[in-house]
Amino acid sequence: MPIKLPSDLPAYDVLQREGVMVLAEDQASRQDIRPLRIALLNLMPKKIQTENQFARLIGATPLQIELSLLRMSEHQTRNTAAEHMESFYRPFSDVKASGEKFDGLIITGAPIEHLDFEDVTYWDEMVEVMNWTQTHVHSTFGVCWGAMAMIHHFHGVPKHILTEKLFGCYPQKNLARSSPFLRGFSDLCVVPVSRWTENRQSDIDAAPGLTTLLGDDTTGPCLIEDNAHRALYVFNHFEYDSDTLKQEYDRDVSNGTPIEVPMNYYPADDPSQPPLNRWRSHAHLLYGNWINEIYQTTSYDLGAIGG
Repeated sequence: MPIKLPSDLPAYDVLQREGVMVLAEDQASRQDIRPLRIALLNLMPKKIQTENQFARLIGATPLQIELSLLRMSEHQTRNTAAEHMESFYRPFSDVKASGEKFDGLIITGAPIEHLDFEDVTYWDEMVEVMNWTQTHVHSTFGVCWGAMAMIHHFHGVPKHILTEKLFGCYPQKNLARSSPFLRGFSDLCVVPVSRWTENRQSDIDAAPGLTTLLGDDTTGPCLIEDNAHRALYVFNHFEYDSDTLKQEYDRDVSNGTPIEVPMNYYPADDPSQPPLNRWRSHAHLLYGNWINEIYQTTSYDLGAIGG
């Protein structure tokens, strides 16, 4: 089954060209199926690129997915056309007021990790979002800053500033082979990393109810399960396109910003060569496993979520 998207959303054409099954809304309405309702709270500056990345992963399952795009209510993006935001995004305040519920929610990263959480302009609303998930979302997936925000809010786990940017593709150890979220995973998987902050395993170990599923001595914990809050936290970027790290590297080089060549990304660490994608299969496994777990455990009646 495909992912249900508005036919004029840019991701519709992108995924269709890639062979991902997509349905326009009028086509989906003719199928006698309750789709899984997945929302994406998109905090990234490049909204369309991020939409494509996550739609690609959650749309590659045998289930029909209905994707809803959400934004913070007052924060205005400067990197995506206002018409796109007006056409495809709903402010969280409207969604909350409607009382609607979702099978799943993805909270993306945001380029604000250098700020203390309480200094983020939309932190108060972010706290509302995180609390709202406990009564209106069956399973939440926090990514990078979104994950750091959730684990800080629910467990008091701090983030720590790094002396230099973790930037590249790093192997992660499978620490929980029996986890349904790691079904099909190898003992090691390579994941893109791009951040100036970290969460430490010692802080996570001190917080009850958290289980580290993937991690590495160099980059620290990668994927955390929070069973009590029906959440996963991933601090790295399975969703990245093949050239996302390259875009970041080229941008910094062009701006004269000091930046190291991303580790283990280019063949022979040579930026003149096309980068190799070594994480795509595990990215599809992770998000496919998440969708499958939602399908196996969510209620057919969305109204029962959080009840």
